[in-house]
Amino acid sequence: PDGVKFVCCNADEGDPGAFMDRSVLEGDPHSVIEAMTIAGYAIGAHQGYIYVRAEYPIAVHRLQVAIDQAREYGLLGKNIFESGFDFDLELRLGAGAFVCGEETALMTSIEGKRGEPHPRPPFPANKGLFQRPTLLNNVETYANITWILNNGPDKFAAIGTKGSTGTKVFALGGKITNTGLVEIPMGTTLRTVIEDIGGGCPNGKKFKAAQTGGPSGGCIPASLIDTPMDYDSLGAIGSMMGSGGLIVMDEDNCMVDIAKFFLEFIIDESCGKCSPCRIGTKRLYDLLCKITEGNGTLEDIATIEELCEHIKQSALCGLGQTAPNPVLSTLHHFRDEYIAHVVEKRCPAGVCKNLLHFVIDPGKCKGCTLCAKNCPANAIMGAVKAPHVIDPNKCIKCGACMDNCRFGAISKH
Repeated sequence: PDGVKFVCCNADEGDPGAFMDRSVLEGDPHSVIEAMTIAGYAIGAHQGYIYVRAEYPIAVHRLQVAIDQAREYGLLGKNIFESGFDFDLELRLGAGAFVCGEETALMTSIEGKRGEPHPRPPFPANKGLFQRPTLLNNVETYANITWILNNGPDKFAAIGTKGSTGTKVFALGGKITNTGLVEIPMGTTLRTVIEDIGGGCPNGKKFKAAQTGGPSGGCIPASLIDTPMDYDSLGAIGSMMGSGGLIVMDEDNCMVDIAKFFLEFIIDESCGKCSPCRIGTKRLYDLLCKITEGNGTLEDIATIEELCEHIKQSALCGLGQTAPNPVLSTLHHFRDEYIAHVVEKRCPAGVCKNLLHFVIDPGKCKGCTLCAKNCPANAIMGAVKAPHVIDPNKCIKCGACMDNCRFGAISKH
């Protein structure tokens, strides 16, 4: 009723392995400031806030320098270009919580309250920051605005696919030769990103899967490497674009362990406001731990699937609703690995310690005693120049023997 509206920018980039927004904020902060000013003019707002991750000190410093420069040149503040339009920007540092990347939690945090989400509706466009209509976009969206206005929407829409126009920046990391940021047209296949741009997995290892969209995303198996990287195609295979993090995994990664890793992150970052996320994700994690420790049953897998569906349907915010995605996608595409952990009590990738067995091949062992000398548990026995043997009851599965063997006589199963 009082006509007050706000423009906000979500620069709280909390996904593991994602650093796209950081690059823009450190390299060209004025592109975001200019776009937010245009957005303020478009909707009739006079105040904007950039909620930036506190762990990005260089980005914070350069944003503040850019805002001060814009004010000095009359690009921010009162009566911009003598147009009668007033608009100013302020920085707000993130609270160090992944959940503050969710729009309602972000606005609650800007207000100085604990960063917890609240139910929608009402949506931010109706009641957002300080209960006023609020426009919220992320850094990458704002960074595209001036280019589109200068070059025309048709030129932007000519890039990418019909349903997903333009380009997307991905943070390529994990088991890949060329890590870093890569900007590609929407619809470029995962194979192009992994093999042509990323240079494939190092040390001749086979590509196994890629995790897109951070902890809320899903795993794409090697069998779907020709999937186009756009919103519709990724959604169709149970994954998501998310912020643009792209973690590559090779044959040495255990997919049950990967699901456990992302779930552990989500448990740590859950705000705890709703019980499906606070309790449900912890129960999921406990079940995955049980499986990786060799104590899992087939009933546990059924329980995991049921629990995932309940969490998706009943969690309060997007973080909780997408929390089961890494578990569901690995279960869907790599169910055989879960079965191997439960039924055969082995980890096919040789990652889960409790399921590992180190064995010395007597045909290759030269009796050099290096493995025995470096074993912290004194689990290796044998005479000099005679094949050695590992005592499975003493072995702590640290891998020191394998690291010190010069003849490749030790293997893990």
